[in-house]
Amino acid sequence: MAIWSQPVDVAATTEFSRNTISDQLGIEFIEAGDDFLKGRMPVDQRTKQPAGILHGGSSVVLAESLASWAATFVIDPTQQSCVGLEINANHLRAVRDGHVTGVARPIHLGRSTQVWEVRISDDQDRLSCISRVTMAILDVPFQPK
Repeated sequence: MAIWSQPVDVAATTEFSRNTISDQLGIEFIEAGDDFLKGRMPVDQRTKQPAGILHGGSSVVLAESLASWAATFVIDPTQQSCVGLEINANHLRAVRDGHVTGVARPIHLGRSTQVWEVRISDDQDRLSCISRVTMAILDVPFQPK
């Protein structure tokens, strides 16, 4: 059974993210299932650190972008909005090139908070980062940019 309160259009989500940090880092939303949202990000000059590997902050941006959109699809955006409250990330494997793919799944979907796990893997499906994102649910409508 799907957790979404509204249809999830991943192409529209990518388009709606134009001119944001997600766009600057090349993040694209690629799939939604009954209980997950998936996106990917290139490992290139925009997302690497000087040592030539994926910057941990780039992984955190991917994780929060996925969790934020997923949280928004769970609530009624005409009544509420979601903002990041806390995020942590464990960086488990260096990635030098290609893409990383993140999958956000809910751990807790409450009235005032949501907690999402985001697992980020490289092109060989090796786990590179695991993140937990806590979202605050506010009783104010989502205000698009």
